[in-house]
Amino acid sequence: MRYKLLGKSGLRVSELALGTMTFGEDWGFGASRDECKKQLESYVEHGGNFIDSAINYTNGSSEKLVGELIASDRDGFVLATKYSLSTRPKDPNGGGNQRKNMVRSVETSLKRLGTDHIDLYWVHLHDPLTPIEETMRGLDDLVRAGKVLYVGISDAPAWVVARANTLAELRGWSAFIGLQVRWSLLDREVERELVPMAQALDLGITPWGVLGAGLLTGKYVGGKAEDTRRAGWTAGRMTDKNNAIVAELVKVATEVERSPSQVAIAWVRQKSPVVIPIIGARKHEQLLDNLKAADLTLTPEHMQRLDATSAIELGFPHDFLASDSIRSIAYGGTYSLIDDHHRR
Repeated sequence: MRYKLLGKSGLRVSELALGTMTFGEDWGFGASRDECKKQLESYVEHGGNFIDSAINYTNGSSEKLVGELIASDRDGFVLATKYSLSTRPKDPNGGGNQRKNMVRSVETSLKRLGTDHIDLYWVHLHDPLTPIEETMRGLDDLVRAGKVLYVGISDAPAWVVARANTLAELRGWSAFIGLQVRWSLLDREVERELVPMAQALDLGITPWGVLGAGLLTGKYVGGKAEDTRRAGWTAGRMTDKNNAIVAELVKVATEVERSPSQVAIAWVRQKSPVVIPIIGARKHEQLLDNLKAADLTLTPEHMQRLDATSAIELGFPHDFLASDSIRSIAYGGTYSLIDDHHRR
């Protein structure tokens, strides 16, 4: 693997991140310690150094396993974890982005991970009950205390992220360098606001769900919802449009002699130079297959076919502003004559 700078920082991360939501068997579908060890070893052998966890993954087993498995070379990894989700269901302060949960969470994660600092600390989701000023100042305090080196945000509206970073830059606080979002051939809504915002603010994008809850592996082609074992996640997504997307994905995969999973990961990687997909697996062989996406580059023709099949309407104001009539009003007849190096 090659390495990328994560957003507006000097932090070097591998071009594929290892997701560890499957580390631990507490939720009934994860991987054993031995299986996790094999996955991590293979990831490292391929040049990977970017590990993503969260305080709530497998009830805390994920962080514990990650900490144990990287203990012999802690400094060789960019270690990321998240807070926000409730770990104390009956406690109103047991979740959210306020200082109380933030401080308790970071101390819990540090202990589980067996380290004195977290390289990248993610806000797991937007909490409208907590002022963004409180969250950003609290995160900056953690950075100044040396417990956290960088901060990022996951699953939040674009306006929240933009406002947070504007406040941080204005007040001299640590700003978000990364954005974590659900993005795949089946989930392109982020291209309306979140992706353009991340590109404009120079945020590294670490997509999760790049295999569309398993549909983009191609193993459910021609099947029915009731045939799947993960009804809650996969079966409900087997719509006519999604099945058509998977069918085209399988065609492309056959043409390039790669697995559908590798093509799906390659597609999202090529959508923007700032993308670092999160890959995770329950089985070692699944991870090995996903890692091969690092050396796959799809042709413009293949990208166009996948884009066309999975296309969504951007809606207002995007389609409105991109229309010929509005561009004529705004720019006269000069729009096509202007070379815009900002345009991506």
